[in-house]
Amino acid sequence: MTTHSTSAPPAGSAATAPRSAAQTPGPTGRGTTAPTGRTPRRPTSGRWAAAAFAAPLVAYLLAFYAYPLLRSIDLSLHDYTIRAFVQGDAEFVGFANYAEVLSSELFGKALWNTAVFVIVSLAFQYAIGLALAVFFRSSFRLSGILRALFLVPWLLPLIVSGSTWAWMLNSDNGIVNSFLSAFGIGQINWLTSPDTAMAAVVIANIWLGIPFNLVILYSGLQNIPEDLYEAASLDGAGAWRKFTSITFPLLRPVSAITLLLGLVYTLKVVDIIWIMTAGGPANSTATLAIWSYREAFGTGQPDMSPAAAVGNLLIVIALVFGFVYLRVQQRQEKS
Repeated sequence: MTTHSTSAPPAGSAATAPRSAAQTPGPTGRGTTAPTGRTPRRPTSGRWAAAAFAAPLVAYLLAFYAYPLLRSIDLSLHDYTIRAFVQGDAEFVGFANYAEVLSSELFGKALWNTAVFVIVSLAFQYAIGLALAVFFRSSFRLSGILRALFLVPWLLPLIVSGSTWAWMLNSDNGIVNSFLSAFGIGQINWLTSPDTAMAAVVIANIWLGIPFNLVILYSGLQNIPEDLYEAASLDGAGAWRKFTSITFPLLRPVSAITLLLGLVYTLKVVDIIWIMTAGGPANSTATLAIWSYREAFGTGQPDMSPAAAVGNLLIVIALVFGFVYLRVQQRQEKS
């Protein structure tokens, strides 16, 4: 009987060599590669895909935001006339156009008209829109049809709305004066008197802005849990207490963005005022936006440089309120 002896493999052979630090036995006994501490590189194809998706947005922002803004600044810093536009040799004047605008007699009046137009319009648009949103929150028959009818001013072309209001407020044969005469009120020169022209364009603008506030605030109300109102009812809270303690506080974020968007839009309103009064009579409805439009397109001799300067001032005002909104929003998030 022959006995076979098994000799140990020599030291350093593959059978007894210590496993590499990069290989450890897996659950099935097979070697697996352990992490080496290096962060894997993101595939280059993924970066190109991200750039391809971002390219249309970047191109849009450059073409429709950055370039017009730079062009407006260039217009305001040069003396552009019709000849300069054709020949391309506008004289560089620096901030002379801004100095001319700020020292103009019309600047103070236009700034005051802009403040009155914006503040009064926003106040009534928001208040009426909020009241209608709360009213439509309780579902009832025909509520959907009524909400749709309130959107009509928003859907109509502005030239149609402005012409309609100009006809309604006509001094001689307007329907508003005809209605007031039935109550013994004499003729009111809505669009031809400096005392009432601003009120006329503000009323028309309020009518146009109510649907926007109604839609945004109504959407915000849908996000308020119904349980809060049920709990308040169990505690004996009335309608006004529910509004002041639940509705209005929880609508603050939505209200803030609604007022900001309304502010930016109302600052640049031109069409409704231009159609109804063209900034008159006696500049009583000439806002900064109307002033800029009139300088550029409202006369037979366009003066683009001062118009661009006034427009840039409007941009600065809008940016200031935008930064204020962001600051308030940050404080609310921290609190």
